[in-house]
Amino acid sequence: MPDNATEVTAAGIARLAGVGRAAVSNWRRRHSDFPRPVGGTETSPSFALAHVEEWLRRQGKLAEVPPRERVWQQLAGHPAGPVTALVHAGCALLLVRDRPTDWLEIAAASDRRMTELLPEALAKVIVSRFGTHPPDTSGRPGSGSQPVASDAAVTPPSAEDLAPSAPLLRGVADLAAEHGARQTFEFLLGRHLDANPRQYTLTPTGPAELMAELAGEARTVLDPACGTGALLRAARTPGGRHARYAQEAVPDLAALTALRLALHDGADVHARAGDTLRADAFPGLRVDAVLCHPPFNERNWGHDELAYDPRWEYGFPARTESELAWVQHSVAHLRDGGTAVLLMPPAAASRRSGRRIRADLLRRGALRAVIALPAGSAPPYNIPLHLWVLRRPVAGHPPARPDVLLVDAAGDAPDGRPRPGWSTVRDAVLDAWRPYDRTGTAEDRPGLSRSVPVVELLDDDVDLAPARHLPPPAAGGGAAELAAVHRRLGDTLKLTAELTPPPPPEADPGVPWPLTTIGELARAGAVVLRTATVHAPPTTTGTTPSDRDPGAGRTPVLTDHDVLAGAAPSAELPAGELPEDAVLTEAGDVVVPVLGGGAVARVVAEDATGAALGRNLTLLRPDPTALDPWFLAGFLRGTANNRQASSYASTATRLDVRRMQVPRIPLDQQRRYGDRFRALAAFEDALRLAGALGERLVRGMHDGLTDGTVPPDALPGGDGAPAGRRS
Repeated sequence: MPDNATEVTAAGIARLAGVGRAAVSNWRRRHSDFPRPVGGTETSPSFALAHVEEWLRRQGKLAEVPPRERVWQQLAGHPAGPVTALVHAGCALLLVRDRPTDWLEIAAASDRRMTELLPEALAKVIVSRFGTHPPDTSGRPGSGSQPVASDAAVTPPSAEDLAPSAPLLRGVADLAAEHGARQTFEFLLGRHLDANPRQYTLTPTGPAELMAELAGEARTVLDPACGTGALLRAARTPGGRHARYAQEAVPDLAALTALRLALHDGADVHARAGDTLRADAFPGLRVDAVLCHPPFNERNWGHDELAYDPRWEYGFPARTESELAWVQHSVAHLRDGGTAVLLMPPAAASRRSGRRIRADLLRRGALRAVIALPAGSAPPYNIPLHLWVLRRPVAGHPPARPDVLLVDAAGDAPDGRPRPGWSTVRDAVLDAWRPYDRTGTAEDRPGLSRSVPVVELLDDDVDLAPARHLPPPAAGGGAAELAAVHRRLGDTLKLTAELTPPPPPEADPGVPWPLTTIGELARAGAVVLRTATVHAPPTTTGTTPSDRDPGAGRTPVLTDHDVLAGAAPSAELPAGELPEDAVLTEAGDVVVPVLGGGAVARVVAEDATGAALGRNLTLLRPDPTALDPWFLAGFLRGTANNRQASSYASTATRLDVRRMQVPRIPLDQQRRYGDRFRALAAFEDALRLAGALGERLVRGMHDGLTDGTVPPDALPGGDGAPAGRRS
């Protein structure tokens, strides 16, 4: 079957030809034989991919497209939508991986015959992976067999459904042969999630792995609000047979999760679509662990229908307490001694409407820990979410010591950085949890963690917000820390004064430079343009190189937030998940954010190399024999340059780096300008550090004065006269 059914937008055509979107608009106006739109809207039309490729080939404009990019274009432009295409691709990848001989025999036929033969072959592999082990009540991986349930997340597509997907399925099979079935599906799913960030609430890798570590190793794991399966994918399982159970209200997401988990490892996968609270797909199931990132602040969660549901062991949740309904649902599915970890909004720890349920969870020993994470750890990114760790009490065996662990990992770092790096947060949480998990108590760490007796929390509010129950840290980290910050601030202010540029002399405007665009430089080979292929989740928890563990095999990811803030890479990719076509930074690269409308361009230093380029960034790699990187970055930051290269959408400003201009001047003159731009960058970094240290010192002094650890005469004006007004 021809690939006429696959559609591509103007942005996709630009990627196929290796040009900007403006060039595609020009082609449509200037060439009468340019393919006509076959779909989309008047302002955002779509075109038949086969027709576009044929036209580009005739014009000599078809760039060498990587196979992964071509497959992605086929998936994104699928007539039934990208999610349906992803499901078809996942089913085919299961067949390729589990029954490669069957796939090769079917793929040898024509497209039409292939789509006629596939449904029967796919039905066999789908039943094999999703229908042979029904959930039971023992907590062990399934036993016995059953056909695919009517509410199973994945059902075999028909020949008619598969007909438009034939070229896509051949493409994903070719990718699987080169990269592996799991990696191929992760790439396509990641691209889809990144292209539609507002449609999905994702759990970033860092918090997902921390939740899995808190839950410990488990043979059976349930996620009752699985989304795209990030938590179940992170679950820690021992050797041998194990099972994962998933339920999701959105059928498409349930199908994607099932396929993702089936391709991830050899676990028994039981995924169902449906409203978890109203229609539990696994009644009676008891598992070793539950991991859950439930929807927040839902009013229509089933309050009126579920008043007498047996899951409410600790009290009937109020209409405004949907999160406490998810907590009790999770505990109801645990075996005795099993562990549940939920990502919760901070309000759930203190709202008065939930105090009775919180109190009963405490009294009966079910709630074991409340952990505050830094804002930006997971969506919604503007608030510091909590982790709740719960354990189903063993009948007749109450906790030896009825304490609850409270951890506040949301505080500021002691060295002027806005927040601690994620690995620092993770280590702090686990350092507090592990001894508590073994003994039921933990050493108090002022400002960070404390094992709190339950009786202290059972007041009128039953407020579990960690920061309200922890001993305060010493002011600013203690007198020694404040003194160190003071010294460092003084040194930084001296450096700032030394780096302050002198006032510029008056000068004649002179003759205007001849200008060239970045696009022209790229065509001439003076600079290489690369865009992001790594789709790391957004985060505001910054890291430094010292935060990262090289032995863990993780790859740091440079995000647009890092570049805008002048910070080190703040995200990470787990070991083994770096795409083969990822762009890794090198010393002398120039990185430019393309969203937001700011004039920012940064040169990658020697100690910041090897990070993967994140989304919404363009990397320019200048030829050192033709372009000085500091000269290039400096002129790219010009306000006029930024204005003329910006375009405006309904919600954001986007920068077309190819349209930006730099002077065409000799290399030795470029280096003179580059030296000045480098000095300005050092001045800017010093100002930023001085501001952070100053804020740290002021906050520490305020805390010290208010808690009595800093005497009032330690500050100017301490004799009673206001600072600056003493006689």
